[in-house]
Amino acid sequence: MYATRVRTIVYGKHVAGNLYECNAKKLSDVGYLVEVVRTAAKMGNMTLLDIKSWKIGEGVSIVGIVLESHITIHTWPEHRFATVDVYSCGAHTQPEKAFEYIVKALEAGKVEVKVFNRNYEVEV
Repeated sequence: MYATRVRTIVYGKHVAGNLYECNAKKLSDVGYLVEVVRTAAKMGNMTLLDIKSWKIGEGVSIVGIVLESHITIHTWPEHRFATVDVYSCGAHTQPEKAFEYIVKALEAGKVEVKVFNRNYEVEV
């Protein structure tokens, strides 16, 4: 019996989570959150292309477009809650490090996180 070998054609990883008990002031500060995404991209070894932000009531939505995919933060300061997605393609990236940086920067007291493999693999 022969073992099946797999070759990865596209390497991707998606880290998604809910952050609870965050610093409410930081969750409503657009400038601060833009810098958090900028630094998270560096921490994850991603190439930042652009950042867009929207103030929605007290909350903020930030979308960081990276060459490898995206980083998003959506906040609800009134509930001290945020959702975060870090999705990257390329074995050179480290989306977990970017996610961990965001968790620390927002001072989350509780975190729920899931990591999804987004690879495209073929048998060889």
